[in-house]
Amino acid sequence: MTADGYGTTRRCDRGGIARLTLDRAGRRNGLSMDVVGALTGHLARIAEDPSVRAVVLTGAHGDFSVGADLASPMESRAVRYEDPEEDAARLVQAAQAVRMLYELAKPTVAMVRGACAGGALSLAMACDLRYTADTAVFNTAFLSIALPGDYGLTWVLNRVVGPARAKELMLLPGRMAADQAEHAGLVNGVHPEAELESRVEEVARRLADSSPAAVTALKRNLTDATTASLEEFLPVEAARLVGCAHSADAAEARAAFLEKRPPRFTGR
Repeated sequence: MTADGYGTTRRCDRGGIARLTLDRAGRRNGLSMDVVGALTGHLARIAEDPSVRAVVLTGAHGDFSVGADLASPMESRAVRYEDPEEDAARLVQAAQAVRMLYELAKPTVAMVRGACAGGALSLAMACDLRYTADTAVFNTAFLSIALPGDYGLTWVLNRVVGPARAKELMLLPGRMAADQAEHAGLVNGVHPEAELESRVEEVARRLADSSPAAVTALKRNLTDATTASLEEFLPVEAARLVGCAHSADAAEARAAFLEKRPPRFTGR
């Protein structure tokens, strides 16, 4: 386990699953510049580490995160109410954790217990998949404190749940139970607290056992599909498929199918 001293830990097993944990005891894993800076550093290292094939993001002490820690010392916050330009620059810097999660070539899974609100909801929504305990509570929160949102929340919500639902969630904030979050499209599955970790482990293991190159190409296809026209998209999609089709992993997949055995992908 790698602990950074700033509220985030990283652990990676031999099977290629990296686990990132927001960990601020007594603060319900509230976000500060130190916390998101440490998370960004871990993600940068994971992006360059070929041994990591899947990432799980979660929180310690029974919560994912309550979002910004409004009671933290002013020097640890992005918005310090002195220079607006400096406040905005710090917010953009803090939001790089969301961008890196969204753009990471490796598949990401958010495992949510307890509270998930504000900027922390942005982190969860930036992951590819989200699974939650049946006791979790979600809230966009921002408008309740006279703010329009940060950490890219409106951007990721528009892409995950669509503009109409995103408007409802942002304009009418409030506590949302796990089953309501699933109905709204925020999460992929709701599980009893005692079963959540095993379900996320199953999903992460399946992702880690997939061909890394194919996963990366597929994630890029999914991202490009939100902005490119079909005419623009089809040649890019074709090039990525052909690139993967010529890989050792694709040859291994064909052999495994014919031999009726699980494939063993190496990333080549």
